[in-house]
Amino acid sequence: MSRQWMMAAALLCALVLLAPALAAARAGGTYGSGGMSYSSQGSLGSRTYTYNGGQPIDRSVTPQDQPASPYYGYGGYGFAQSHPFLTGLFGAFLGSWLGSLLFPQWGYGYGMGFGHVFGSLFSWIMIILVLSMVFRRFRRAQGPLSAAPMGGFGYGGPPQARRIFGYGVSVPNRDIQVSPSDQTAFEAILKAVQEAWSAGGLRALSHYVTPEMLSYFSEELSVNASRGVENHVERLELLNGDVREAWDDGELQFATCLLHWRALDYTVRRDRNPGEPGWLVEGDPEHPSEARELWTFVRSPGGHWLLSAIQQI
Repeated sequence: MSRQWMMAAALLCALVLLAPALAAARAGGTYGSGGMSYSSQGSLGSRTYTYNGGQPIDRSVTPQDQPASPYYGYGGYGFAQSHPFLTGLFGAFLGSWLGSLLFPQWGYGYGMGFGHVFGSLFSWIMIILVLSMVFRRFRRAQGPLSAAPMGGFGYGGPPQARRIFGYGVSVPNRDIQVSPSDQTAFEAILKAVQEAWSAGGLRALSHYVTPEMLSYFSEELSVNASRGVENHVERLELLNGDVREAWDDGELQFATCLLHWRALDYTVRRDRNPGEPGWLVEGDPEHPSEARELWTFVRSPGGHWLLSAIQQI
């Protein structure tokens, strides 16, 4: 028991010591207790909580009042149906806990009492937490989305319906058309958002994102500023864009794209100069890294596209 508490205390101390280095990486990133992480946030109109191949939306101003998809693990199915293995572990723990209280002579012996029970409780909690994280990471790794050919946009639907953009394409089984000018707008927004993010320019961001997304970016930039760091995304190159959905949603139109790009993505301390010890917090300012995310854009018919959601895959 004492060794377990010592390990937990050591982990807590490590997290506290590393806290200044935790920061949001690129537009759409969030800060977390385990390091840099990325969230899924924003709104997709009536499809905000409908499964589309990306991770579930974590934050949105859209109320969750529509039928939830069972693929998401919240809403449609309960915890027991979504996590049968973890449910079985919890049942095993509950049975052993009650048995130790009611019948201490069965396997525990007299004199063990509550000390053994709560030692077992701590062990089971740690096991369940670890397994939960493993299952969550495994689930996120499932179902990779197909990618379009390098260097352009495509439609990632069934093979018989796929067609590379030429002079415009009507997305099969979708409500609206995606044109070459739309493709150009999506790429321009991607680059403009990351450029404005790197500069910490909320005013510039407001020209390319919805007010909801602007509020999320503002929060993330404020956290970075309070921790004395800033994230840079430079030399961005779009490798391919894959339109997943394009639809009418009442008075608004939406388009969700799988964007695959390459860029320099690194985080530095604001109070230090390049080359000084501790200047680089995360990433690599010399070698580019790649990223894949679902970006959803929204517009009024005939208007300009704005970024309305980012989802991880």
